[in-house]
Parts: sequence; structure tokens; C-alpha cells
Amino acid sequence: MKKASTTSAESPSALIDARIAELGDWRGETLSRMRKLIHEADPEVVEEWKWMGTPVWSHDGILCTGESYKAVVKLTFAKGASLADPTKLFNSSLEGNTRRAIDIREGEVLDARAFQALIREAAALNASSKKAKPKKRTK
Repeated sequence: MKKASTTSAESPSALIDARIAELGDWRGETLSRMRKLIHEADPEVVEEWKWMGTPVWSHDGILCTGESYKAVVKLTFAKGASLADPTKLFNSSLEGNTRRAIDIREGEVLDARAFQALIREAAALNASSKKAKPKKRTK
């Protein structure tokens, strides 16, 4: 796999576009589909590029990251352990107290409605956490 040439001046969205293109296989298609579902679920989502090459989707904090490995596309929800998951989409990183992940393998199709419900719930949780923090007092 060829690395896409990028500069620090490129937007996070452009860097994510480049990652999808450089994958050039089912992983790129999967990451692209999940990205589209994220944007549909939360039109105010912000795309970021962190940790030396990880796509991140945020709204009042990180919603999820999108990593690609040889056998899976991994979507890790920063506060996944706090989210209801009635359809059991989370299938990875289940032992932790904070994060939860969804590993998507080649040929698997995720329940789009259930995934978008997780995105909306993650955004609502971030928004409620932001409101709950006390403001610092200044003298």
C-alpha cells in the first residue's frame, strides 16, 4: 500500500479522504461508508486527524475514531462503555471501563440505524458532559 503524500496544511477531511483512497480496498470502502453514516447521524460532527494518522469524529468531544488494520476496520467510541448498545454492535475492547469498539471485517455489513443511534447517543452524552462541568471562577 502506498502512503498518500500529505502536508500539515491539509485539512483533516482531506487527510481522511487520502487515507480512504490509499487503502483502495474493502477497508477504504468500509471506512467511507461509516464516515457517511456518521455525518448523516450528526451533521455537526467535526472531522479531526490525530495521533499521527487516525481519523477522529468529534462533537463536544470525541465520538469515535476510525482505524484500519489488515483484517478489520475498527471504530472505537471514546465513551462507549457509557452507551446503550441494545443491538450489540460493540464487539471489541469490551473489557475496559471507558472505550468500546466495533470491528468490521471484510464482507460484514453493519446495521446502519443501530450505528447511527450510537453516534447520536455519543454526541448527546458529550453535550451533557460539557454542560455538567462547572465553570472556572475568575477573581
